[in-house]
Amino acid sequence: MKIEELVTMGETYLMNNYKRLPISFVEGKGCYVTDTENNKFLDFIGGIAVNNLGHSPEAVVTAIKEQAEKLMHVSNLFWIESQVTLAKILVENSFADKAFFCNSGAEANEGAIKLARKYAYKKFGNHKHEIIAMTGSFHGRTLGTLAITDNKKYQEGYGPIPEGFKFAEFNNIESVNALVNENTCGILVEPVQGEGGVTPATKEFLEALKVLCKEKDILLIFDEIQCGIARTGKLFAYQHFGVEPDIMSLAKALGGGFPIGAVVATEEIAAAWQPGDHGTTFGGNPLACASGVATLQTVINEKLWEKAETMGSYFAEKLQVFVDTYPWVKEVKGLGLMMGLELEIEGASIVQKAFNEGILINCTAGKVLRFVPPLVVEKEDIDIVIDALQEIFTEMEVE
Repeated sequence: MKIEELVTMGETYLMNNYKRLPISFVEGKGCYVTDTENNKFLDFIGGIAVNNLGHSPEAVVTAIKEQAEKLMHVSNLFWIESQVTLAKILVENSFADKAFFCNSGAEANEGAIKLARKYAYKKFGNHKHEIIAMTGSFHGRTLGTLAITDNKKYQEGYGPIPEGFKFAEFNNIESVNALVNENTCGILVEPVQGEGGVTPATKEFLEALKVLCKEKDILLIFDEIQCGIARTGKLFAYQHFGVEPDIMSLAKALGGGFPIGAVVATEEIAAAWQPGDHGTTFGGNPLACASGVATLQTVINEKLWEKAETMGSYFAEKLQVFVDTYPWVKEVKGLGLMMGLELEIEGASIVQKAFNEGILINCTAGKVLRFVPPLVVEKEDIDIVIDALQEIFTEMEVE
């Protein structure tokens, strides 16, 4: 179907809640995608940090095909082998003792909130229910996760927003201390903020949060939906800081492109949920978990966090040249292959110019160019992006 026809049909039949570029991709392999007109694009968005193994990775495609031919869905009224296997892999490679599976990042964060509140309710009573989140945060678009997302534009028109949530300043422990009281049950933080500008937490901040949570019997919750699964140069971002949370939410790259989310927690915290306390129809289905197993086995066997660290360092070094050259380029941010280039100007026009050159990037927080390519990216791919940006930046006139 021609793109013009597809756009016309889409505008007729789809709700208008996405601002889409006039292009449709029909095939992808590794770091590249091809559109309906057979144009090839280098993808440094990666489905927004979803395609860590690249497009159509063989291991995941094979796992999905084999599982789909046998069984796709039965419900959680029964034991599911791939679900148990995936839980085992997550537990054996993280701080956690137990796992719960859902369908998305927002669901995972909803689950994390509910688990924290249930634990506090059983231990202390229903007064201890407040969650402290951070400025610059993004945790999802359900009503519950909107309440812990620090961006009023996402909340506009959806009130009343659920109560029981407060915002402290990211990387400022004194700001957190000022909000903690007898009603606080959890502190939620992204070890690396994605939508908030690709900003890592400081080691000192996370260490201080851990001490505070232990002193006050508050649960520490890490949202690793975007920064998890080897993206930052460790299998999980918390491993950079030597700080283990009590609960962690995962999604995005967990399924290698197939939708799946997870909540993992320590034994004590997980025990707060008993049969009937929480659930989901599709969560942890055989097909999603088969893709998750194939994804994690590939990531772990190939130690892709090492590739992310190596390529991320190379990419950061190349991006730093722009900071040193152009006064309106402010800072290189991020960890591993979760990279941001912060500007003094709006970045949307640069995203469009890169697109015109066959490169997919995006801009977050208005002025941060975000790069989250597949972890299978090579130096040659990075050089293509750097050369294109160099040409774009050279031709720009910035006052």
